[in-house]
Amino acid sequence: MRRLLVTSTAVVLGMTLLPPGAAVSDAGTPGTRPFPARIDLPDGFQPEGIAIGDGPTAWLGSLADGDVYEVSLRTGRGKVVSEGPGTPSVGMKVDRRGRLYIAGGPAGTARVVDTDDGEVLADVTLTTGEAFVNDVVLTRRAAWFTDSLQPQLYRLTALRRGATPTATTLPLTGEWQQQEDAFNANGIATAPGGRGLLVVNSSLGLLYRVDPASGVATEVDLGGTSLTMGDGMLRDGRILYVVRNRANEVVVLRLSRDGLSGRLVRTITTADLDPSTAFDVPTTLARFGSSLYLPNARFGTTPTPTTDYWVTKVVARPRTR
Repeated sequence: MRRLLVTSTAVVLGMTLLPPGAAVSDAGTPGTRPFPARIDLPDGFQPEGIAIGDGPTAWLGSLADGDVYEVSLRTGRGKVVSEGPGTPSVGMKVDRRGRLYIAGGPAGTARVVDTDDGEVLADVTLTTGEAFVNDVVLTRRAAWFTDSLQPQLYRLTALRRGATPTATTLPLTGEWQQQEDAFNANGIATAPGGRGLLVVNSSLGLLYRVDPASGVATEVDLGGTSLTMGDGMLRDGRILYVVRNRANEVVVLRLSRDGLSGRLVRTITTADLDPSTAFDVPTTLARFGSSLYLPNARFGTTPTPTTDYWVTKVVARPRTR
């Protein structure tokens, strides 16, 4: 991604984040091979977003042309299931009906793609101004998108049979700080309790709890923990995973019940990994069973048609309630 070069799982459209792939293990059964720790993607793909449903399948979007790639977490085999519009596919989430909601980056759009046949079910313009629509989270009635260049969120109504989804803009106010000529709002997740949204500001390294009704943002007290280069996020109960892309690490936070404070639990770094699976600018993450999966965007490498890209699997702590 871009200037700062930023930038989860299956969630249903509900303000309370539901555990994806609950009670499913990726360790395999006795006599079967464990899921690979590294999943190779097509050369030149330039991945950014990842989404995982209830089964061992992941979908990834390409920054190069917006293609959507489907891959088995069990075998590592995959294929392009939806050709892109020629503009980036950035953050994405999948609902339980197998519909991918995709942030359109500089195109200022949101797409909805059917994972069964790759059909584009909706392609909605969120803004016509300068924008980088970066990440998305699903709630019961809507999909919420961040814009890294404008202090605002976009609300896309849930896709319903026979109805075209509509988009509205929610300005960020309150304690929100917008840096000029920098990437700001990036990763987004729901807050504990399901009544708010969490948004990370990549430039300032701050986490905010946002009221989805008013847009008022309140800084989350993290006790001095910085989230600069913060990218994709995943909340699992009161545990929040935040990818710091160019830092090549995942920050693990434990949030308070209201989501207004949190403390550092641990940091997952590339030093914790086998060299063959090492991070190279991971951007987003999704969870299946006991593992997190992160695509490596390799922003420090000049992309070519033969540049290799991969997804790294890391072990997460047991799911919290």
